[in-house]
Amino acid sequence: MSDFVFAPAPVPSLPVAGSMAVFPIHRIYCVGRNYADHAIEMGHDPSREPPFFFQKNADSVLPPGSDFPYPSATQDVHHEIELVVALKSGGSNIPVDQALSRVFGYGVGLDMTRRDLQAEAKKAGRPWEVGKAFEHAAPCSGLLPAEKIGHPQKGAIWLKVNGTVRQQGDLNQMIWKVPEMISYLSSLFTLRAGDLIFSGTPAGVGPVVRGDRLEGGIDGIGSLALVVR
Repeated sequence: MSDFVFAPAPVPSLPVAGSMAVFPIHRIYCVGRNYADHAIEMGHDPSREPPFFFQKNADSVLPPGSDFPYPSATQDVHHEIELVVALKSGGSNIPVDQALSRVFGYGVGLDMTRRDLQAEAKKAGRPWEVGKAFEHAAPCSGLLPAEKIGHPQKGAIWLKVNGTVRQQGDLNQMIWKVPEMISYLSSLFTLRAGDLIFSGTPAGVGPVVRGDRLEGGIDGIGSLALVVR
């Protein structure tokens, strides 16, 4: 018998491809402007500056097979297709050459963004959570274990909206590679099993409206599809 004053919420999770197992989610970290072309389209210098991160809530995850409910308090929701890195272990100050040993697997995610609210926050010098960490803001595919596919360093990443390509790039275009992201992030936080890292998006981000169908994927990793409701 527990002493909780009410029943705890279920643990957010994602399915593991080809398995009945599920991956429990601890935290979601997102790296900003990790593709040079996206940095440029957002009006920033694409040079290799230290990475920066923001967070989404674990229960922001929208599991595969679900549609995306258009969120409240916004008129400008944008899509951002990303490689998702799922950790099976963590630590602090992880050396770059040991970082991949912490990776359970990979998936495909969408960093959905209330761009108008994010822009207002930026202008006022305030945190981004209002634009990034709302309900269902992190649609994600199932996870593919690294033991099956290794650690992809290249592969096409793309997103279509209503059949038209909006975003396309390659994982080899990331400014900060996966081991570097893990190592740097672990100098700021103690990483844990269950953490997800959304690794940045290529150029072509743009708005969605109710009724839009989004289809995206990464070669060798997976795909996702949803309708904006």
